[in-house]
Amino acid sequence: MKEKSKGFIHEFREFIARGNVLDLAVGVIIGGAFSTITSSLTADVIMPIVSIFLGGVDFSAMQIVLPNLFGTVSETPNTLNYGNFLNAVINFLIMAFVVFCIVKAFNSMHRKKEAAPAAPPAPPEPSNEEKLLTEIRDLLKEKK
Repeated sequence: MKEKSKGFIHEFREFIARGNVLDLAVGVIIGGAFSTITSSLTADVIMPIVSIFLGGVDFSAMQIVLPNLFGTVSETPNTLNYGNFLNAVINFLIMAFVVFCIVKAFNSMHRKKEAAPAAPPAPPEPSNEEKLLTEIRDLLKEKK
């Protein structure tokens, strides 16, 4: 049983030590932080501007009160909060747009690196025959 667990633990260490797993972990952490930034951008910057054009409507306050089918009255009504959903959709669209721009910029830089031509090779030196013919031509021109 110990051999099996040592093999499992060793295999797990190799899995964690791989570069792409660490890159993925870093990406998830940065993505979470970036999500907080885009949520703030949506709630604090974009939605107030959008609400100007919609007459000061706050999307997060948009809800529908659902009826209580069992007749019991509670202090907090049962609500369908579609305004929060609209905020989440707008937040997603902003995040997708920013990620698209980042990937587009990265691909553009990557293509520029690939497309950057190396210095053109020097033209081949003329052969001895060509050199000789050029000298004969020049001599004939001088005699005219």
